[in-house]
Amino acid sequence: MKTYLVGGAVRDRLLGLPPGDRDWVVVGATQAGMEARGFKTVGRDFPVFLHPDTGEEYALARTERKSGRGYRGFVVDADPSVTLEEDLQRRDFTINAIAQADDGTLVDPYGGARDIQARVLRHVGPAFVEDPLRVLRAARFMARFAPLGFTLAPETVALMRTMVDSGELDALVPERVWHELRRALASTRPSAFLSTLRDCGALAVVLPEVDALYGIPQRAEYHPEVDTGIHQEMVCDMAARLAPGDARIGFAALVHDLGKALTPADVLPKHIGHEHAGVKPVIALCERLKVPVDHRELAVMACREHLNVHRLSELRDATVIELLARCDAFRRPERIPWLATVCEADKRGRGGQQEADYPQGRALVDLHRAALQVSARDVVREGMTGVQIGEALQAARVAAVRERRRADS
Repeated sequence: MKTYLVGGAVRDRLLGLPPGDRDWVVVGATQAGMEARGFKTVGRDFPVFLHPDTGEEYALARTERKSGRGYRGFVVDADPSVTLEEDLQRRDFTINAIAQADDGTLVDPYGGARDIQARVLRHVGPAFVEDPLRVLRAARFMARFAPLGFTLAPETVALMRTMVDSGELDALVPERVWHELRRALASTRPSAFLSTLRDCGALAVVLPEVDALYGIPQRAEYHPEVDTGIHQEMVCDMAARLAPGDARIGFAALVHDLGKALTPADVLPKHIGHEHAGVKPVIALCERLKVPVDHRELAVMACREHLNVHRLSELRDATVIELLARCDAFRRPERIPWLATVCEADKRGRGGQQEADYPQGRALVDLHRAALQVSARDVVREGMTGVQIGEALQAARVAAVRERRRADS
C-alpha cells in the first residue's frame, strides 16, 4: 500500500497558490484493508474514504471505462493492481494529473508540471471526450487561471467542439451545470468561462439565453463596446472585482440584461423595456438549472430594477419607496447593498467606465437606511386600522427619504 498526494493540492503548490483541501490516492489497497485501518467509507460510485484522524479524502487508485452517455456512464475498476500512472491517466487535465510521494518526489507521467510552467490547460488523453462535464470544468478552470496567464491548448478546444457536436452535453443534469457555473462566477475572471464555452459552441447548449446576447448591438454613446455579449463579460468580471467570491452577485450580474436578446431588430440599437422583458428568461433559466432561491430573487430584482437604480436621482421620493418595497427591502434589508453592487458592476462593466464612480449605489443604500429608521411605532395612533397604519408608514418613509435628500443636497 502506497499513498500519494494528488490533484489540486499538488497543482496549486507548483503555482505558488495558497493550499486548499488535500486529496490522496492509495495504490495497492482494498476496501476491506482501508476499513481495517479505521478509514470510513463515503464514496457512492467508487471507493473513497475519510482518514480517521485528519478527515481528508483517500481514494483507491482506479480506472474508468465508458459504459453509457453522460458524466455518470462509467464502469469503475479499483482493483489493487491498478497503478498510479493508470489512475492519473483517467484524470481531466495534465495539471491535475500530478502526484507527490511522501518524500516530495513528483510523479508526472503526462507533463503536468511542464504545462504549469507554460501556463497551458491541456487534456490528459483521448478519454477526455467520454465525460461531458469536462467541457464545463475546462471553462471553469479558465475562469480561475486565465488571470495567471493560462490559455487552453488548441487540441483541447478541438476535442471540446467534438463533444458539443456529438450531443454529449445534453446528458448533463442541471445540478452539475449550476455547480460549475456557480464556481466560475465566484472566480476571478468569469468572462473566461463564458468565452471558453462560446469558443467550442457549448454556451448555446448550457446557457442559450446568455449566448443569444452576442452580436446584439447597443447604443455606442452608452456602451462603447457595442456588443451586448462583450458587455456581459465585462459586467461579470466587474462583479467579481467588486464582490470577490460572491456567486449570488455574480449570477445576478450575468443575467441582468437577458431582455436585450429579445429586442425587435427594427428597434436596435435601443433596448426600450428590456429590463421588464428580461424577467421571464431569467426565471426560465433559474428553473431549468434549479438555481437557489436567494440567487434567483436577487437576479430577478437586478434585471427589473437596474435602470431605476441608474436614474435614482430622477425618481420621486415616493417612487424610491416603491422600488424598495418591490425588493422587500424592509423585511430583507441585506438585499439593497447586493442590488447596489450588481448595478455598479453593470455601470462600470463597459468600455472606458471601469474606474468610474457610481454615486447611485451609495445613494440607494443611504436612502434605504433613512427609510429603515421609520417604524410602525412612530406612526401608529389610537383607533387606526391596518390600512391607515400602512398609509401612515408609507408617508413617513417618503418623508424620511425627502429629508435625507435635502440634507445631502
